[in-house]
Amino acid sequence: MTATSSIDADEIAKFTAMAEEWWDPEGKFKPLHMLNPTRLDYICAQIAAEFDRDLSTAAPFAGLRLLDIGCGGGLLSEPMARLGADVVGADAAERNIPVARIHAEGQGLDIDYRHTTAEDLAAAGETFDVVLNMEVVEHVADPPAYLAACRALLRPGGLMICSTLNRTTKSFALGIVGAEWIMRWLPKGTHDWRRFITPDELFDMLRGAGLEPVDRKGMVFNPLSWSWSLSDRDLSVNYVTASLRPA
Repeated sequence: MTATSSIDADEIAKFTAMAEEWWDPEGKFKPLHMLNPTRLDYICAQIAAEFDRDLSTAAPFAGLRLLDIGCGGGLLSEPMARLGADVVGADAAERNIPVARIHAEGQGLDIDYRHTTAEDLAAAGETFDVVLNMEVVEHVADPPAYLAACRALLRPGGLMICSTLNRTTKSFALGIVGAEWIMRWLPKGTHDWRRFITPDELFDMLRGAGLEPVDRKGMVFNPLSWSWSLSDRDLSVNYVTASLRPA
């Protein structure tokens, strides 16, 4: 039986239409390719700190089971697998999965990619040490229900990394007008500003889902250096959080 799902069919259709372009750094997912090193810096630092792992070793995340929910073409799943994690990549957009599988096979990586949802994984009793929940929550129909499903997927003491966009005037200017209308990095309509979530709202949702928020940082784009960086103070557009399922 399929569990009740918080996925939004219209949102899934948008990303299904773009599936073939996941690994083109100049294509529709150019913003994610640019952002990926900063996302990875945060993810790796949080996992290493929580599970006492040495990032200088060859496979620091060996022995950790990791879920990349909303994995897309595998931009995060692949580096996590290279770092030794046992990775499951899940996406509700069916066409993303063969794209991700083919690319991983070409890189010699063994990643368990599945066309499924957080709710169905939770209903099946799947559990993970780490859940990566990156740029997904603003696209689901029911964020609190979705985050509750993500919490169910975490083992006690498990870590979830969740990123999204803040609902500010600046995020509308940069995330929609700039990225979609002017730079055309993303098709118009990819994001709905009304569905963006403030950091305080997200922390409240995480707590409501039974998680303990422990960190949040901004991910800031510098148009002069054409690069991204983490910020303790500027969470006005993109930001990322870490939360734990209490042991």
